[in-house]
Amino acid sequence: MAYVITQACCNDASCVSACPVNCIHPTPEEAEFATTEMLYIEPQACIDCGACVDACPVNAIFPEDQLTESLSRYREINADYYTRHPLPSGWIPLTPATPPVRDLGTLRVAIVGAGPAACYAAEELLKRSDVEVEMFEKLPTPWGLVRAGVAPDHPGTKVVTEMFDWSLGRDAFQFHLNVEVGNHVTHADLLAHHHAVIYAVGASSDRALGIPGEDLSGSHAATEFVAWYNGHPDYADRAFDLSGERAVIVGNGNVAVDVARILTMDPDDLARTDIADHALAALRKSNIREVVLLGRRGPAQAAYTTPEFLALGDLPGVDVVIDPTEVELDDKSQALIDAGAVEPAVAMKVRLAQEFAQRTANPDNKRIVFRYLLSPNEIHGTERADGVTVVANELVEDASGALAARPTDRTERIEAALVLRSIGYRGRPLAGVPFDERRGVIPNDRGRVVVGAGETLDGVYVTGWIKRGPSGVIGTNKTCAKETVARIVEDFEAKRLPAPALGRKDLSKLLARRRPERISRRGWEAIDEAERRRGLASGRPRVKMMTDTAEMVAVGRKRRGLFGN
Repeated sequence: MAYVITQACCNDASCVSACPVNCIHPTPEEAEFATTEMLYIEPQACIDCGACVDACPVNAIFPEDQLTESLSRYREINADYYTRHPLPSGWIPLTPATPPVRDLGTLRVAIVGAGPAACYAAEELLKRSDVEVEMFEKLPTPWGLVRAGVAPDHPGTKVVTEMFDWSLGRDAFQFHLNVEVGNHVTHADLLAHHHAVIYAVGASSDRALGIPGEDLSGSHAATEFVAWYNGHPDYADRAFDLSGERAVIVGNGNVAVDVARILTMDPDDLARTDIADHALAALRKSNIREVVLLGRRGPAQAAYTTPEFLALGDLPGVDVVIDPTEVELDDKSQALIDAGAVEPAVAMKVRLAQEFAQRTANPDNKRIVFRYLLSPNEIHGTERADGVTVVANELVEDASGALAARPTDRTERIEAALVLRSIGYRGRPLAGVPFDERRGVIPNDRGRVVVGAGETLDGVYVTGWIKRGPSGVIGTNKTCAKETVARIVEDFEAKRLPAPALGRKDLSKLLARRRPERISRRGWEAIDEAERRRGLASGRPRVKMMTDTAEMVAVGRKRRGLFGN
């Protein structure tokens, strides 16, 4: 019997190093790891030891004979990967970390941000005994997009925070929550108190469509909608018009799929999750019956991952609707699939789309409609949005041989009272740090921040989406952070990092003056405990108070030792 990795896979590769026979791929050392949708277990090589199950931070691995009906397809998905990627011979497991140099004193590192990228970086640093880590987060709560971005009906994905909680629970690590770098403390302050600063601030803004009508009421970024239903305090007061029967989402990546699912799910099912109370109340009154997702290219180039697409087929009371004519592939894509020249995940996406297209819709069900080869060119309405004009595309080869979408002269109008753009995240510039406006990232060389013609900025580093752009899943940040931390350790041991003039006690005094409302680990534990206690009373994992910063600060301050970790 083999074990099987399923939908909740976070790609952090903990299972890779745990496997004694090295049958889980792609590994962080393999090129495919940078783009893989998930990890896969080779069924013939698996020895059924269960080590991967214990190592998995999100409970995504099951014995194949215990797969539920909804997860049974993953047996095929895991096996298909190895038809194209047979196990390499002579695979060498990860080598243990080099012991720290002991005669250089304590390496002090500030990390800005408290999401997965930040936490993986802290975890990697804390493998050394000569490190102190201070983590700064402008919100009163940690975990970033795991808390404020992962859909509430995906609790398995959020389990990774338990691993972070455990690995960061030591004296060498301190939380400084409710502290905004650039406001309460400056970049210069951080460098004065630390050898190195890691910016792990993610990509918090969205990309614009650049079409007429985009600024109409009723037209929003999907990132705002996600933050709203997850209870992000900066978005709790947003209002979304759910009075119409149709919503249009521009884009078909995983965020778009999440939004479509939340808009069509039974609110009673959502009521068992940690969705924000204000969002649940609004969704109970929603009239939306159909959500249309627009993809500018075909099903072979769709941005959603196979696990997220597959899971839609099990959504109670919701049909996935695809016009059979829209899953007829272009000649090049079909030829590549027929020749077995594409990744199994791509072939599976096309196969699933074709299967969905053959299903008969129930007129009583809500609908998630996937449209391909369409791009919006105008959002209509006077005071508010009431529809979208889309143009049909055709796929043509560009100079590199890749397939690009080219607009034709065929257009159609889709009526909708709610239009959400979901075409990608983008980083924002930070005071005192270089920024690449074109790419929306901080320019860097393997994590070292660079200025001008490649000159590195001493003591300043990046990891996560602000380093590489918005790509990958939660676990992708682990390998990214490992690379950045390796640069810091290399620079520290080469004595290239100026020693900080001030230490941990000085930092505490500074924060006490500048931000008396700072929340430490103990304060966060009090907030976490209160949220879970409220959830227990209503059969939910937690009831977030994230929408009320003042309440969170008040709860955090009740816990004695607010300013101690």
